[in-house]
Amino acid sequence: MDNYRFILSGGGTGGHIYPAIAIADELKRRYPKAEFLFVGAKDRMEMEKVPKAGYEIEGLWITGLQRKLTLKNLMFPFKLISSLIRAGKIVSRFKPDAVVGTGGFASGPLLKVASGRGIPCLLQEQNSYAGITNKLLKDKVAKICVAYDGMEKFFPADKIIKTGNPVRGDLVESHGNVKAALEFFGLELGKPTVFVLGGSLGARRINQLIEKELGYFEEKGIQLLWQCGKLYYEEYKKYDSDTVKVLDFVSRMDLAYTTGDIMISRAGAGSVSELCIVGKPVIFIPSPNVAEDHQTKNALALVDRNAAIMIREKDLNTDFRNLFSEVFESPKKQEELKVNIKKMAMPNATKDIADEIEKLVGNTRNRA
Repeated sequence: MDNYRFILSGGGTGGHIYPAIAIADELKRRYPKAEFLFVGAKDRMEMEKVPKAGYEIEGLWITGLQRKLTLKNLMFPFKLISSLIRAGKIVSRFKPDAVVGTGGFASGPLLKVASGRGIPCLLQEQNSYAGITNKLLKDKVAKICVAYDGMEKFFPADKIIKTGNPVRGDLVESHGNVKAALEFFGLELGKPTVFVLGGSLGARRINQLIEKELGYFEEKGIQLLWQCGKLYYEEYKKYDSDTVKVLDFVSRMDLAYTTGDIMISRAGAGSVSELCIVGKPVIFIPSPNVAEDHQTKNALALVDRNAAIMIREKDLNTDFRNLFSEVFESPKKQEELKVNIKKMAMPNATKDIADEIEKLVGNTRNRA
């Protein structure tokens, strides 16, 4: 029997949306007749990304609480009540067999309503520091899939399953033809390559650093694949050349990861999980402007195992060249980082999460 009905909710950022889509894709592969509905926050990026992935989505009128007193905060109680009522209507109409939350504002009201009606719910927490929505839902859900050790400080130990984070299927299956990857981006074979990734929108501080260090990279004979992000492309495209490829967006991440001998990256949960699978030396520059500074905590989980290098934004001017040179000029250090980061890879995360959802719906149908 595979005519299951699943609701998935997560959004606000790609880090919450893409895992939800990956989980839905795996469930759809297993149950071609299953029905899927996504629930997101109105006016957030999930309302565009989910339909592009081929799924229906409905939006709730919900936002997060701001840290200072604002009009948005005064509106929050009304938005929450509105979202709980709307979530109730969605659950009544769709009648899901299971609900999956991947974090973000919208998953709060939806999973609260669904769990209150006895529908089995599963949370997927991407970061090493749990998000506020997931922490609030911890007692209401049946299972919590995590990517890091030590998550008992946020969630009940008996509900936790360490699965890792879902990543793109092409990365798990890709074995990397370096020559073809370099040719795809117009880069030269045999020249050391650094791949800089700041996320789909870009990272201002990383872009400023790369601009400042272009002469240093040239001096070292390094070519760059520089994904500056769509917000900054107009500002940085002037640096595009034979040895510096400036991109707003990378459509073939599997090929981009293959080109890089060294990666420079933000430390969002999705990027960290992908880079563990890719298994190359990484220098993380975490964003300090995220909730609970969770990117720094994500990066430190690897740094503590000698699996990556981390430089805080405030230390870039003083530390970047020294730390980069330490990695670039030492094949021994590069090999150490490669071996250790690969140990942290969890390539079966999507399948393992789907297995847990199967157990939940199987138990429900068995009881019915």
